Order: sequence, then C-alpha cells, then structure tokens
Amino acid sequence: MKTSNQNTILITGGAGFIGSNLCEHFLNLGYNVICLDNFSTGHHHNLKDFINNPHFRLIEGDIRNIEDCNFAVQSVDYVLHQAALGSVPRSINDPITTNDVNVSGFLNMLVASRDAKVKRFVYAASSSTYGDSVGLPKVEDVIGKPLSPYAITKYVNELYAEIFSRTYGLETIGLRYFNVFGRKQDPNGAYAAVIPKFVMQLMKHESPLINGDGNYSRDFTYIDNVIQMNELAMTTQNPEAINTIYNTAFGDRNTLNDLVGYLKEYLAEFDSKIADVEIVYGENRAGDIPHSLASIAKAKSALGYNPKYSLQDGLKEAVSWYWNNLK
Repeated sequence: MKTSNQNTILITGGAGFIGSNLCEHFLNLGYNVICLDNFSTGHHHNLKDFINNPHFRLIEGDIRNIEDCNFAVQSVDYVLHQAALGSVPRSINDPITTNDVNVSGFLNMLVASRDAKVKRFVYAASSSTYGDSVGLPKVEDVIGKPLSPYAITKYVNELYAEIFSRTYGLETIGLRYFNVFGRKQDPNGAYAAVIPKFVMQLMKHESPLINGDGNYSRDFTYIDNVIQMNELAMTTQNPEAINTIYNTAFGDRNTLNDLVGYLKEYLAEFDSKIADVEIVYGENRAGDIPHSLASIAKAKSALGYNPKYSLQDGLKEAVSWYWNNLK
C-alpha cells in the first residue's frame, strides 16, 4: 500500500540479496530510496524491477571510500546498512579484505551518518557473534568468543555502534541475522549460501554436499521476516527500543538434513526426479557453529516483531521463485 511518506532511506549494499529486497519493499511503501553499492557481490539484475522508479536512485560507490559515504548520506533520514563481505570461509581465506569492508567501511558509514545527522542507523549484525557460546536459544546479552575473522568484524560493528550512540547521540539498532534466505539470493560463486546452492544443484540433478553429518542445525530465516525487522527497527518510536541489538530470526531450528529433505520434497513438485537425487557428506567446515537458535523474545517485546514465515513456508516461496527465475 502506497503512503505519502517522503522520507529518504539510504540502503548500503542495496544491489545485494537482502538490500535489493529492502529497496523494493520501501519503494512500495512510498519512501525515497538511495542504493549505494560497488557491485562486488551485488548485481544489477537485482534492481531491474525498480531501477526506473522515480523515487529510486543508484549510487555506484564503495563504503571503504569516505567521500562516497559522505556523498550518499546527503539529505538522508535513515540508513539501513547492509553492505558487507559475508561468508565465514571467505574471511578465513582473506581476512584483510573482510576487515577493510566490514570494519573500516562500517566506521566510514557511521562517521558519515553522524555528520549528516541521520535520524537512525540500522545495521546488519550477525549470529556469528555468538561464537563458541553453547547455550540455546541465543539471547542477545550472552555471547562467546568469535570463531572466524568474519565474526570478529561483525562484533566490532556492534561495539562501534554502541560507542557512536553513547558518544555522539547517533541512534543505532543492530539486527543479528540468522541464516537469511529467499528470493534474489545468489546461487553462484565460491561463497554461495547453502539454500540457493542446494536448490541449483538439485534442479540440475547434482548431489548437494553437506559439510559434516547433516546434524548441525540453524535458525533459517526467510527474507520477509528480515524485512519486517528492518522496518520495525527503523520506525519504532519506543525510546527503550533503540541503541541496542536484536536477534533477527524465526525462533526455530532445523538440521541440514531436515533442510535438504524439505528442498527435495518441494522441488519434486516441479520435477519428480529430484526426489531421487543422492546427498553427499563431507568434512565439517572450519569456523562453523554447530547449532544456532535465536530467542526472539526481545524483538517481540520491544518492537512488536511477529515473524510470519517458518522455514517450510519460506522454502516453498523460495523454491517457486528459483524455479521460475533460474531454470
């Protein structure tokens, strides 16, 4: 439903999976949306449905360049900071670039947002921050030691955001994403996320490789739940709800074996042969957390969060999207 809202949102990493979905959502609500992206992991095709929208503006730039950040935040009301180099394995292979983007780039965006006097800075944090903490479900104020360079960078983001809130009065909210999946998530590349990668392999009748015995579990979170959290975080008028961190998840966990079983079932409705594709098992992956499950009690209480999509609900939507868009 369109509103007459003329607030302007800057979405960094807006050509990426989560960022492009956020762009589309807020354009549909009547906001002016600026996308800042260097297209290192984002894609122009993620913007095709709204690139000509008069309320949309694309800035090709890099958060590692403070001038690009300062330019992008001019006359901006809210920043939804999604730009980052994701992937635990990538960070293990190249910790320097991961740190440059995720820490130095993040600090650049905080400084630019502070100087431009944006109303609020909402940023993508990560469930990897829980590290070696073994307790389940994960609650926001109990974390362990990070298990990868990527996890370190995302924890540093939280520390910087807290300092900017306390020292400069910049309103910040961090959203610890738990294994987000859905439409527009890239199935290609060395660091592709597990769900789109498995979908593409199954559609080609190729055997997916599960790292370990398949009993590691995750709180898989559909993109529409993440969009809801971003909107709530950006618009909340509850002063107690800002300058803090929230788990962004569904609040349930499924094993990788569960996941593949659902994928085969839902894809077999399009191609019955997929039901017979074998699954291959390999070694556990360095830096992986064995089990992940979020408590979403804090988000429910402070923001009124009410996630609509379970893993199964989200997978049905995602599988249909991949089948119709990537066959």
